[in-house]
Amino acid sequence: MEKYDFQEGRIILINKPLRWTSFDAVNKIRFILKHRFGYSSLKIGHAGTLDPLATGLLIICTGKKTKEIASLQEHDKEYEARIVFGKTTPSFDLETQFDREYPAEHITRELIEEKIQEFRGSILQEPPLHSARHINGKRAYDLARKGKIKTLSPHQVTIHAIELRQFVFPEATLYVKCSKGTYIRSLARDLGRACGSGAYLSGLVRIAIGPYRLENAMTIEDFEKSICNFETF
Repeated sequence: MEKYDFQEGRIILINKPLRWTSFDAVNKIRFILKHRFGYSSLKIGHAGTLDPLATGLLIICTGKKTKEIASLQEHDKEYEARIVFGKTTPSFDLETQFDREYPAEHITRELIEEKIQEFRGSILQEPPLHSARHINGKRAYDLARKGKIKTLSPHQVTIHAIELRQFVFPEATLYVKCSKGTYIRSLARDLGRACGSGAYLSGLVRIAIGPYRLENAMTIEDFEKSICNFETF
């Protein structure tokens, strides 16, 4: 492999670690490549943000391949989501503390199977306040922490497929295939409401972005090791 292949452009599939931001992963890959190849500068970015408490597929583009980021972000996404009923948090996941408890004893596999039907197809979804969505040039989570916004305007998203894979009270595991811009945290909140309770996202794995799949991704550690062997790529 020539020294400047990453400058010419590469698509790198990474399995993002838990508690890392997407920017943490990008910065680590940038550091590895600069340290290994001595790049004075290297364009690098990612297609599709993952929350810190989510793991799974993150597409990282280098060099001229960064021009493809916008088109990669348009792809549908696939997730495995774990949702716990009976409690809520302001962020709809475990990034923030529990704020309310709800009755949940009535929730059964049959009820969840019935209610997820309501989320198939084109739906209006209100994004979480604690999100990276831009509001007048500012991140929503920054504005929310300062108390400057209370809600975000709903937007249209499409849930192509949603399946209940497992239910062990009070936690359900769902498979979701959805359009760009879908917040699985919001889906957790809305499913809790639909079931007459509350709910939060307890775990999330992104398993695909369009044709790119998690099983073909590398950990950060494996990427760092493989960079020593050009033939790996």
